[in-house]
Amino acid sequence: MSRMLQDDIGRCDFIDVLEEAVLFRRPVAVQLRAGDTFIDQVIDVVTEQGDDFAVFRSHARVPVGDILAVTREPPSPPT
Repeated sequence: MSRMLQDDIGRCDFIDVLEEAVLFRRPVAVQLRAGDTFIDQVIDVVTEQGDDFAVFRSHARVPVGDILAVTREPPSPPT
């Protein structure tokens, strides 16, 4: 799957990628600017007091500006 760097595609398009992950319930591999990585499902993207946050199923919400890149993961098999 393709890795999308926020600095390459711009913040608005990056938020669109996160919102697409919400719509299709697809997990993403997240790389934070601090170096941490995880795979999780984005369940919402919210704006509070002028800042955007990605809300994840199993991880704490993250300010969008703290996310360096996301990679779309293959869809989970049906259960």
